[in-house]
Amino acid sequence: MTAGGSNRLLTPEEVAAWLKVSETTVKNKYRSWGLKAQKVGRLLRFRERDIVAYLDNHYG
Repeated sequence: MTAGGSNRLLTPEEVAAWLKVSETTVKNKYRSWGLKAQKVGRLLRFRERDIVAYLDNHYG
């Protein structure tokens, strides 16, 4: 992975697996965690670089 992450879009399921939480937790908490979500039609997606930045800032 490049420094700062990539522009690859992740599903809530992929983010949940990465953070080791449930998909429901990601969908319910991403706003309070300060994660930016992208809408693709009705679907929710997260940029990999935003997840990397979140982890660096909070657990870094």
